[in-house]
Amino acid sequence: MIELDTETTIEEFTVPTTFDTVVPGLTFTEGARWHDGRIWFSDLYTHKVQSACEDGSDLREEATVPQQPSGLGWLPDGRLLIVSMMDKTLLRREADGSVVVHADLSDYVGGFLGDLVVDSRGRAYLGDFGFDLYAGEDMRRGFIHRVDPDGTITRVADDLWFPNGCVITADDVMLVNETFGNRITAFDLTESGDLVNRRVWASFGPLPISSNADDALKEVTVAPDGSCIDSEGGLWLADIRQDRLHRVVDGAIVESIDPGSCVFACALGGVDGHTLFFCATPDFDVEARKAARDSSIVSTRVDIPAAR
Repeated sequence: MIELDTETTIEEFTVPTTFDTVVPGLTFTEGARWHDGRIWFSDLYTHKVQSACEDGSDLREEATVPQQPSGLGWLPDGRLLIVSMMDKTLLRREADGSVVVHADLSDYVGGFLGDLVVDSRGRAYLGDFGFDLYAGEDMRRGFIHRVDPDGTITRVADDLWFPNGCVITADDVMLVNETFGNRITAFDLTESGDLVNRRVWASFGPLPISSNADDALKEVTVAPDGSCIDSEGGLWLADIRQDRLHRVVDGAIVESIDPGSCVFACALGGVDGHTLFFCATPDFDVEARKAARDSSIVSTRVDIPAAR
C-alpha cells in the first residue's frame, strides 16, 4: 500500500495530466454522475441540479432543491432521485418534471444527508453524517439508511465516521467512504437489501482521536468524499485532505492526480467511458462559497474506462 505521509511521497505517485473545464461559474459542486450521455451534478448554493454534454454544452437545469441538493441517483424506470440535505428528505423527479418527496428521513437522521447510491432494484442507500457539521458539533458516528421504492426507510449500517460517497461493484459489494475515518468500508449487499459481512476495504491510517471535525481532518491521511468505479474494479475517490484524486485497487492507492484545487466528487463517463469528471471547488467555507462563483466541473482522461 502507498503511504501518504509526506508531500514528497504524494508527488511520487501523482501522474501528469491535462484538464478541461467543462462547466465553470458554480458555487459548490457535488454529486457528479454520468447518466444518459450527460454529466449531472448538484450546485449546493444555487440549489440547482444541472446536466451538460461531455464538453459542457447544452447546460440544463434539471431540478431546483431549496434545501440544498447533494447526492443523485436513478430508479430503474428512469426517475431521478435527489438528496435534499438540510431538510433530510429524498426527492423524486417525476416524468412530467415535477419534484415530490420520495421519503422523509427527518425522524431517522442524526445529522444531514449527503451522498447516495441506488441498486438495480431501485433501493436507495443514503449516508447520514451523524452530527451537524455546519454548527460545529462534536463528531458522532453516522449511518446508512435504505429507502425502498415504496418509501420504506430502514437503517442498514451504523458506527461509520461520516459516511460519504458509496458505490456498488459488479459483484454486489458496497464500498462506503468514511471521510473522517481514514478508510473505506465494504459490505456485501444481499438480495433483500441488507448490508452484511462488514470489513475494511482500504485503510489509510489510524482513526482520528479528536472529536472536532476540523481537528480530525488534520489527523487523517486520506479523507475520501465522492467516488466512482471503473471496469477493472478500481475506485477513483476525491480526497479532501490531500486535494487529490486517487485510484484505489484492492485497498491500495495505485495512482494520484493533482487537480490544483479541492475536489469533492468524481464520475467516470464520456462517450468512450475514459473521461473522469470531478467537482472542483477552492474550499468548503460555506459563506465564501455562497458569495463566489469559482467552483466548476472539470475533466481529465484516464486509461481504464467506466464500469458498464
